[in-house]
Amino acid sequence: MDLATLIGLVGAFAFIVMSMLLGGSLDMYVDVPSLMIVFGGSLFVVLIKHNLGQFLGAGKVVVKAFVFKPELPNVLILQLVDLSDLARKGGFLALEEVDIDNPFMKKGVNLLVDGYDSKTIKQLLNKDIGLTNERHNQGINIFSSLGDVAPAMGMIGTLVGLVAMLSNMDDPKSIGPAMAVALLTTLYGSMLSNMVALPIADKLTLRKEQESLNRRLIVDGLLGIQEGQNPRLLESLLNNYIHENKRIFEMAK
Repeated sequence: MDLATLIGLVGAFAFIVMSMLLGGSLDMYVDVPSLMIVFGGSLFVVLIKHNLGQFLGAGKVVVKAFVFKPELPNVLILQLVDLSDLARKGGFLALEEVDIDNPFMKKGVNLLVDGYDSKTIKQLLNKDIGLTNERHNQGINIFSSLGDVAPAMGMIGTLVGLVAMLSNMDDPKSIGPAMAVALLTTLYGSMLSNMVALPIADKLTLRKEQESLNRRLIVDGLLGIQEGQNPRLLESLLNNYIHENKRIFEMAK
């Protein structure tokens, strides 16, 4: 569980709700027509911009913003150094018996065991990285689109409310509900965009970058193993993927 995402989301809404309570009752901030315009309208407009498969798949992608946690680079480096040491002692076939949890690393080790040359291994693994990034980008684009559309739908709702209000100026009782639609749609659109959609898109982008970095590290490690590099030299090269302060901390630890 990514506590930063959960705490940030809950905390942001908690402060908004508390400010609403301090200003009066929550009932005044609930308006069904406004909710329909912003949430329903935004979702269908986003569907126009993407295909049905991408749209429905966004639900699975958003899980990564809350529960997906990439492996630490220093853990991957230790695993690759151990694999390098094992390969130097027993050959690539010795790697076949190693239990590897990371699917991408396991795929690369299988390529080593099968005897593929370094050029082929690099090409296949980089292709995997590229395709994975494309899948991530589809989910990111869904939430980025939602973040762009929601404020616009809020503005549309505001215009709808203003039209209703101006067309019924002779009926004072209708002015209040119409003004509520006008203002609350803007509020809902801003909240959906800036408190949900765009932060999730940014967190998914961060997840993609972290996973891509780890996979590039694994590729370099496997190529080093394929070339027969000394495990200590390989560790030194792969440590470049870790911030210097983090390297010092890990060494001290």
